[in-house]
Amino acid sequence: MSRPNALGEYLRARRELTDPADVGLPVVGVRRTPGLRREEVATLAGVSADYYLRLEQGRDRNPSPQVLEALARVFRLDPAATQHLLSLSTARPATPPRRPRREAVPAGIRQLLDAINLPAFVESRMFEVLAANPLATAVSPNIRPGGNRLRAILLDPAERELYPDWDQAVRGLIAGFRTSVGSDVDDPRIVQLVGELSLASDTFRRLWARHDVSALAGGTMRLRHPQVGMLELRREKLPITDSGGQILAIYHAEPGSESARALDSLRPPTATEMHGRSTADDGTA
Repeated sequence: MSRPNALGEYLRARRELTDPADVGLPVVGVRRTPGLRREEVATLAGVSADYYLRLEQGRDRNPSPQVLEALARVFRLDPAATQHLLSLSTARPATPPRRPRREAVPAGIRQLLDAINLPAFVESRMFEVLAANPLATAVSPNIRPGGNRLRAILLDPAERELYPDWDQAVRGLIAGFRTSVGSDVDDPRIVQLVGELSLASDTFRRLWARHDVSALAGGTMRLRHPQVGMLELRREKLPITDSGGQILAIYHAEPGSESARALDSLRPPTATEMHGRSTADDGTA
């Protein structure tokens, strides 16, 4: 079984998405194919048309960084997309299928989830939720161990309702997923998830074919919560050292804002608070 042609697929996708006018080429007549022609890409990158064709067809999977950087400039890639392109060229020996392994969240991170007074959870490089605190689950029921954020946002109508900017959110999540898995697209677990979502979601199939990537970084987000209304939050993504790609995600709001007060109202009572209420109801000190 041949290895997937990740580099060629990415180059072809970016070529078809690049507008000739954006790279200074005059558009004369009707173009039968979208984007740039292979010959145009080769000329702009300073390589032969035959060599570029070999790259797309997977007959040369380890071009020099200089060639790839030239192609990145032609396709106007940002730093994250350029790094992704460079990562696809690394020659790797064929490996036998790996057995799925159970990922373990470090004990110290689990303790942090219990201690922090903000929605926080740990996700794998496949966006599986490995651990979450109760406040994160109160923000979204799908943020719980065993859930997958990509599957939820695409296939769960209740999750979709949380996002007033759903189109933008799902586009960013899919681009982040491609960055996260990188060139490891032959991992059986990734193949299974991509296949499942491709069959179940036209949106995923269309956006996955674009080969967009985005940096795994924090940002702002809006959620339409069914209990407390609109939440405007910051999202922080912190890599966990020596974890195989796990990310600690934390949501927080501007101190003193309506969103901060709404988050606080979602916070489940602690065991100490529950005990205090119980003793108060009993009339004991």
